[in-house]
Amino acid sequence: MINTVYRLVAPKLFNSVYQDVDPNTSEVIVRPTHLSICKADERYYLGNRDPHILDEKLPMALIHEGIGTVVHDRSGEFKSGDTVVMIPNVPLEDDVVISENYLNSSKFRSSDFDGFLQEYVVTTADRVLKIDDINPYVAAFTELISVCLHAISRMDKFAHARRDTVGVWGDGNVGFITSLLLKARFPETEVIVFGRNPEKLSYFTFADETRIINEIPDDLKVDHAFECVGGIKSQSAIEQIIDHINPEGTISLLGVSEYSIPINTRMVLEKGIFLFGNSRSGKIDFERTLGLLNKNKEIVSYLENLVVEKVKIRNLEDIGDAFEKNLGIDFGKIILLWDK
Repeated sequence: MINTVYRLVAPKLFNSVYQDVDPNTSEVIVRPTHLSICKADERYYLGNRDPHILDEKLPMALIHEGIGTVVHDRSGEFKSGDTVVMIPNVPLEDDVVISENYLNSSKFRSSDFDGFLQEYVVTTADRVLKIDDINPYVAAFTELISVCLHAISRMDKFAHARRDTVGVWGDGNVGFITSLLLKARFPETEVIVFGRNPEKLSYFTFADETRIINEIPDDLKVDHAFECVGGIKSQSAIEQIIDHINPEGTISLLGVSEYSIPINTRMVLEKGIFLFGNSRSGKIDFERTLGLLNKNKEIVSYLENLVVEKVKIRNLEDIGDAFEKNLGIDFGKIILLWDK
């Protein structure tokens, strides 16, 4: 069978290439149905990466958030027509200490090799998970949800037992999902969301409190914090967190930045603060995420608020149009209905 792969060959320029796929040697073949654009895809699309990185990565198919239907499975684990979520992280080895998403040898779709902008995705049975009864528009960004859940699980592992108040800095998608999952995971903990935009903060109705970042009283303190800002603004967010976190608190870093971000190490040392980073997620995080979404329909209902537009994709021009629309979205997700 012939597979069409839609690759970014230069900033804002997509092209299609054709590959022969042999069902006799391919373990699992998935036809994408619902895809979601993430900030990393956006940076590649705009060319907002180091020139040598772009030269190294491109041409490459983008998108690492998505679901699809199984069209072929030699492993026998799935039936034709099963709806599955595709896991973009591909580990090449096992390690008893380091998680698959932190191994230097692991590969990641839409970063190290082609993502899901394809007519068919050839993968292995351990990189797909069956979806039963979850809104497909929410399931399309399972990967992003799993990253936030992964960060929360690491906070639960590293943080001390006092968790009366947790602050989340960032009023975008990552801040929304993280604070929502935090409240579900620790219902007795006061979750305060700190952001710049009152309109966006109005969506955080599940949080105990929301605060505009330039209106935080000096005596407001949190036990632990999540930085979900990213970019150059990460600097001011981390500075503010260090000012308002209690001694020996943990700071979970989720915001990606292309810039070197200075940190006030004097106060980190003085307060005994523990900073840790979070990147991507592994199969176990996807399994936990699907379990949570299946069990807690209220969470799915809140996440549905992030779906701001659904764009049908039939050709290369539609792909470019979808990415241009995504540039105008300050909050929420555009879901691509992959009609290829």
